[in-house]
Amino acid sequence: MLKTILTLAVAASLAPASPVEQVVRKEWKVRGDAGHLGVREVRTARSARGRPILLLHGARVPGVASFDLPVPDGSLAADLARQGHRVFIVDARGYGASDRPPALDAPPSAHPPAVTGEQVVRDIASVVDWVRTTTGHRRVDLLGWATGGHWAAWYAGEHPDRVEHLVVLNSLYGATDGHPVLGRGSDYEDPARPGHFDDARHGAYRLATGPGLLGGWDANIPVGDKATWRDPRVAAAYVEHALASDPTSADREPPSLRAPTGAMKDSFLLATGRRLWHAGTITARTLVLRGELDFWSRPDDVTTLVADLDRARAVRAVHLERATHFAHLDRAERGRDRLLDEVLRWLR
Repeated sequence: MLKTILTLAVAASLAPASPVEQVVRKEWKVRGDAGHLGVREVRTARSARGRPILLLHGARVPGVASFDLPVPDGSLAADLARQGHRVFIVDARGYGASDRPPALDAPPSAHPPAVTGEQVVRDIASVVDWVRTTTGHRRVDLLGWATGGHWAAWYAGEHPDRVEHLVVLNSLYGATDGHPVLGRGSDYEDPARPGHFDDARHGAYRLATGPGLLGGWDANIPVGDKATWRDPRVAAAYVEHALASDPTSADREPPSLRAPTGAMKDSFLLATGRRLWHAGTITARTLVLRGELDFWSRPDDVTTLVADLDRARAVRAVHLERATHFAHLDRAERGRDRLLDEVLRWLR
């Protein structure tokens, strides 16, 4: 079904370059089943006809802050576009430029966890339908980071005829019970109901401040001087654009963004061994990437996912040595170059 589109802004480029290499950005609104979804297109003249790839953010920070920061080595989207890929960065409902459900405008305790995986998969379906109509391509590529990988693979399993390549980066799969941060015994578990997410405590959304956005990243970098691992300009832009993605962030002191809690409830279920979808229905060529230092996914998520991908046309699992959860935003020599090389080779 053709989706209703509102064009919000015309193309803009980061810096002067040759016509072939100039990166062009365009903001779109795509109608979903619960409002409009924000989508940023990133392309060059050379990539305008390339097969589209959708980038899917994780549980807390939306698309632009995750994939298209205006600093050197801060834009995976621009790197892909320069290599001939037409990139679409998607914000799930409740994130970034997408409409927010009413639960996010009330106190968190007033509603249960907002924006479930089922809802995000429907958002992906809306955007994929629009992208296929807009570009004329029958199939798309998907790349998801962390919870975005879980969402992307879930969609690919429900719509195998629409996905050519799938890239899953540092994501949970859910076949293993036990997690050092998210699972049983964590702050997410309901103390009165072991094995259940504590809906009442966490509510519809959580707030993330600037220091909070960097806390997990800092802890994941195994050296004291974080600047040797991560460009300070990337870290500053990440915080700036994440906070700017929420129009209410400046209404609170310190400024903070609202992140729907539904993704954390899903992640808790995955961390305690529940599968929310099964990889056995995926037919896309699938690349599974995991950083050695990642605190979110587990080695068993990779092995069980690969084992279940028995209908995929091709499967490759890559261990990114000494790479963190944020490998695509770390310095080139700290895993970013290896990650980008693996993704580009797979998409070719």
